[in-house]
Amino acid sequence: MLSEFPELHGVEQELINRCEDRNNAKKFAHIMSTYNEKAEALGAAFSMNPSPGNIKDGLITDAIKSSGAAKKGGTSPIKDVLDYTEQVVQPGLNLLCTPGNDVESTTGLAGSGANVILFTTGLGTPTGNPICPVVKVATNTKLFDKMNDIIDFNTGTIIEGKTTIEETGEALLDFVIRVASGEIQTKARKLMQDDFIPWKRGMSL
Repeated sequence: MLSEFPELHGVEQELINRCEDRNNAKKFAHIMSTYNEKAEALGAAFSMNPSPGNIKDGLITDAIKSSGAAKKGGTSPIKDVLDYTEQVVQPGLNLLCTPGNDVESTTGLAGSGANVILFTTGLGTPTGNPICPVVKVATNTKLFDKMNDIIDFNTGTIIEGKTTIEETGEALLDFVIRVASGEIQTKARKLMQDDFIPWKRGMSL
């Protein structure tokens, strides 16, 4: 499941084109437009992305941030589109409507039936979940070294040229399987970072 719909503002057509079912394409477009309209009515909007922290680290436009967010879902065809906590029933890539808020998003993923959550982070987050392991993946080695007490996996070796995307992907998959099998615990589980906030359906981007 790929979540955080405000992060996908600007790449809607690309994702619509990848929907295998026309009804899912329409559902995705409808959820995105009504979410944004509600945000605008309350004095906010998807266009308020990126955040100050994102801009500081180089994501200077919402188009750049959204393209990166969509890449987290790879290039697979989209099998289903789900509203918040709607249960996942289709194998393959599902789009799940959640806000961009870390805890509201991970709570929604767990509520929809996720068994393991991968949380990629460039600035660092202590987010966990009480019922679903949250694997925190650093995008750079500087972050991984600085926050090693809460980050589980480092992908910074890719940009450093030390490993390939394929090699790192295989290592991450192996790590996730070991977490799912109960062989190792995530840092969040060890630290009892049991964060749980349902989406209040007020304005949360």
